[in-house]
Amino acid sequence: MKKFLGLLIAGVVAAGMTAWGQEGAKDDLKKAGSDVKEAGKSTGRAAKHTGKAVAKGTKKGVHKAASATEKGADKVKEKTE
Repeated sequence: MKKFLGLLIAGVVAAGMTAWGQEGAKDDLKKAGSDVKEAGKSTGRAAKHTGKAVAKGTKKGVHKAASATEKGADKVKEKTE
């Protein structure tokens, strides 16, 4: 009797785990899909921030070069006067 009861409990537990595992696979696929979607959004946001930083650095470099060019032009102008 104890053996039968033990087998019955083990069978119920195994059946429950199998049914839960099948449901979990569907949920895992849904979670994986939403994770991929969120990763894509994060990548887009990171690219946007990187692009803004590059633009800011480029603008700063251009202004610095223009200032240096203007300074050089002033020196040449002073020498020719």
